[in-house]
Amino acid sequence: QVQFVESGGGWVQPGGSLRLSCVGSGWIFRGYDMYWYRQAPGKRREMVASISSTGKTTEYADSVKGRFTISRDDNKSTLYLQMNHLSPEDTAVYYCKRFGSSDWGQGTQVTVSS
Repeated sequence: QVQFVESGGGWVQPGGSLRLSCVGSGWIFRGYDMYWYRQAPGKRREMVASISSTGKTTEYADSVKGRFTISRDDNKSTLYLQMNHLSPEDTAVYYCKRFGSSDWGQGTQVTVSS
């Protein structure tokens, strides 16, 4: 069974930073493209970042480009999202996802407010 455990969320003031982690289990982590999604209250879930199976290719939503960095450590079966210069518009539950899987973790809440 494909499982994800996201962590690292919390409350931060505008301009602050957080680093999210996602540990995957139930499959061989390396070899799959991975994604970070987020869902804000009353809005649809949206993809914010992706990373290829090799880690060489990354893509970002325009809203986070230049502020967020996705990375992976296959030896630890862990996906990361470094988030800098956070704004209230980044408030959402953040989820990781694996290419080809319909499973979701419980997510981690990120709240940006003063």
